[in-house]
Amino acid sequence: MSKIDNRPLPFHYQFLAGAVAGISEILTMYPLDVVKTRIQLQVGSGKTAEYTGVLDCLKKIVKNEGPATLYRGISAPILMEAPKRATKFAANDSWGAFWKKTFGVDKLNQSLAILNGASAGATESFIVVPFELIKIRLQDKSQASKYNGPTDVLFKTIKNEGILALYNGLEATLWRHIIWNAGYFGVIFQVRDLLPEAKDASQKTFNDLISGMIGGIVGTVLNTPFDVVKSRIQSGSSIPGQVRKYNWAWPSLGIVLREEGFGALYKGFLPKVLRLGPGGGILLVVYTNCMDYFRGIYYKD
Repeated sequence: MSKIDNRPLPFHYQFLAGAVAGISEILTMYPLDVVKTRIQLQVGSGKTAEYTGVLDCLKKIVKNEGPATLYRGISAPILMEAPKRATKFAANDSWGAFWKKTFGVDKLNQSLAILNGASAGATESFIVVPFELIKIRLQDKSQASKYNGPTDVLFKTIKNEGILALYNGLEATLWRHIIWNAGYFGVIFQVRDLLPEAKDASQKTFNDLISGMIGGIVGTVLNTPFDVVKSRIQSGSSIPGQVRKYNWAWPSLGIVLREEGFGALYKGFLPKVLRLGPGGGILLVVYTNCMDYFRGIYYKD
């Protein structure tokens, strides 16, 4: 029975492990992200909606636009996933060390695990906003004819709206990532504590998969309303002299609630949770296994 190794590693190993985990997750789960965005951007429900659910959306995309559309815009998140997920896990570890030192404890408790996750989420947000904006505009069917690819979105956005437009939706992204990471890492901490102690690699992998999946589901339940308004904020272009309908997170939540009802705040929830539930498990398993591999190299046992 192999002993579980939790020795610390330098920052660049944490960053690389997070990058590998992120790319693994996005390659596996990306079509669900396209479906999620399409459902979130449509206004109306029932007979007035273009897509009535996840399977209907998948079927219509494949039939009307071709299977490749399910991976439209993936180059932006692929480029984003390395810094995004690397930042998530590296920031989580770095903030964990900071909070333990600040509060004079040797180990995080539940409250500090939530604070730690929220801190990592805020840090991550500043990295991902331009990539998210490019991805959303490529995934939006109504804007598909405007852009030839990620670079075209980048240059046209800067030319037509100014370079700061790349950070449209920053505030909503901050809320989305702070809430998701707080839920994700906070739940991981709690679920790991409830599961049988990981005394070998197989039990550790199982624990990571289960806790990561549950953490991903809880994080998704908590942050989906902010993801809905973030998508709408980032899909809309800034037009001089015209007030944007969706601009800031909390007022946008009010607009969606007033005009479309509470259920609209959870548009795209099913594909999102189908992605980020299993995706959260994939992330944690790949990350921890990469860290174990790097420990073997770094410490040369």
